[in-house]
Amino acid sequence: MEFMGCHLSASNSYSPTFKFKCQQFDKCRSALPGVILCGNRKLRPDEFVWRRNESTQNVDFPPKLPKGKKKPYPIPFKQIKHAAKMERKLASKGIEKPLEPPKNGLLVPDLVPVAYEVFDAWKLLIKGLSQLLHVIPAYGCSECSEVHVAQTGHSILDCEGRTSSTRHSSHAWVRGNVNDILVPIESYHLFDPFGKRIMHDTRFEYDRIPAVVELCIQAGVDIPEYPSRRRTNPIRMVGRRVLDRGGHLEEPKPLRTAEFSSVIDFDTYRACERFPPPPLSDVPKIAQETIDAYQTVRKGVRKLMKKYTVKACGYCSEVHVGPWGHNAKLCGSFKHQWRDGKHGWQDATLDEVLPPNYVWHVRDTNGPPIKAALKRYYGKAPAVVEVCVQAGARIPAEYKPLMRLDIVIPDTDEAGMIA
Repeated sequence: MEFMGCHLSASNSYSPTFKFKCQQFDKCRSALPGVILCGNRKLRPDEFVWRRNESTQNVDFPPKLPKGKKKPYPIPFKQIKHAAKMERKLASKGIEKPLEPPKNGLLVPDLVPVAYEVFDAWKLLIKGLSQLLHVIPAYGCSECSEVHVAQTGHSILDCEGRTSSTRHSSHAWVRGNVNDILVPIESYHLFDPFGKRIMHDTRFEYDRIPAVVELCIQAGVDIPEYPSRRRTNPIRMVGRRVLDRGGHLEEPKPLRTAEFSSVIDFDTYRACERFPPPPLSDVPKIAQETIDAYQTVRKGVRKLMKKYTVKACGYCSEVHVGPWGHNAKLCGSFKHQWRDGKHGWQDATLDEVLPPNYVWHVRDTNGPPIKAALKRYYGKAPAVVEVCVQAGARIPAEYKPLMRLDIVIPDTDEAGMIA
């Protein structure tokens, strides 16, 4: 057992009634095993604490957010109010808002290689999933968003589709594709994120591309089909009013080739038809490359989102990459009539830009299908991880507690005798 505590001296007394007369303690390290010494003194900056490294065995599943409520703010609301108050205070005095890259329209040079790494890993992820789905079967419910990676669909009665009551909440399984595994979250592509906002009547003038790709473009990736403005002079703002955008620059016409080869590489639409089935001997290698690319994408997107602003609707799944959201009235979620269909923009999280899409983990693909009576013994994993693991990839350590690999699944008759 490791000791948890600071360097305390046995000769020092912290209160008149708190004294040590034992000689075994030397700077808070006991000679007796299992003995912990505590003190009521705060730590000095030069002191440290010995902590015990505990590995989590099992964790609960991520909770499902209710559809009849607004999503919680990722940043505490008090901090948002305080930042807005300071911004109004500076604006009332006519003081420009201090902006640093990329908030002032300039690129962050250190994040340009990260953006290219994420973009390349994203294309590799789509290619690997398209090849693996020829070998690993996946099914999706035609009435809800449930996905299952196995030889057949499961029999757990948890369908939330419109006609689920007629089927007693059983799923209507159909063969899945890449969009079922890698949930497509798209965003409007903007030549100038600090330019004119997208209005409801002008929304068809802008292309929709994956939000991950749009984030990479704004972070420095150059794609001829989707040009982006690269500023050399920073923008100036007082409050929410932009004083200087660097002038109006006409958006160049995108370079559109006949085959759209580079555009197709990062799009998930009909991806399985573009890549042939791989040889069975190469499946484990492809699976490991795919799961490594998935982790690279999540790690890189998390790093980019710490600097570049990404907005998400607090009611639906709409995502917008830019300093402020668009004005298209397309929200149809909770109380959209009160907002005239406008989105309730707030700061986005990683899972909103790249949803993990959790599915049930199947340990034995050749065994019997999972049963509803034993669902509390099963684990879950992101759909991409589940496909790669069934194809022969190593299980990442961060997903093992959620997959509940150490729980012995009992028989149906034994489950009733377990407390």
